[in-house]
Amino acid sequence: MLRFGQPLPFSYAVFLGKCSELIPAEDFKILSSPEDSTRLPLVKEIKCFKEMLANELVKVRAASKKVNPEKYLRPDRYSGQSIYHIALAAHRNPSPLEAERYLDQERWNYLEEKSFGHYFDLEALIIYAHKLLILERWEKINSAPSHSLLEEAIRQG
Repeated sequence: MLRFGQPLPFSYAVFLGKCSELIPAEDFKILSSPEDSTRLPLVKEIKCFKEMLANELVKVRAASKKVNPEKYLRPDRYSGQSIYHIALAAHRNPSPLEAERYLDQERWNYLEEKSFGHYFDLEALIIYAHKLLILERWEKINSAPSHSLLEEAIRQG
C-alpha cells in the first residue's frame, strides 16, 4: 500500500521489472507507458484530469500576470469548479515547493478516487504506477541539494 508523503518502497523501474514477468505483454505495454495508451477509459480519464489541471493553472497564472492564456492551453475541456479551486489554491501558496506538494496531493487524491472497485486488474496496476511516479518525484526533490533546486527553478523561471 502506498501513501502520499511516505518513502518510496521501490522504484517505478523495479515495479515494471516485477510486472513484466507476471502480466500479458499487451498489458505490460500499457503499464510501461501509461501516459501514451488511451485504450483503457481509466487512462483517458487520468490524462484528461492532468490536462484540465494544467489548463486551469495556466489560466490562473495568466490572469495574475495579465496575459492571454490561449496560446498555452491544451485542447479545451470543461474542468468544473473543483479543478479551478485546486489551481487557485496552489497558485496562492507563497511557497512553490508547497504548491507542488499540494498539486501532487490532489493528483494522488484523484487516483485514490479512481481506484475504487479496482483491486486485481490492470487498472489497479496503472493507478499504482502513477502513484509510484509521484513518490519517485518527491524522493528526488527531497534528496536534492536545496541550492540546485533553486537554480533549476530560476532556469525554468
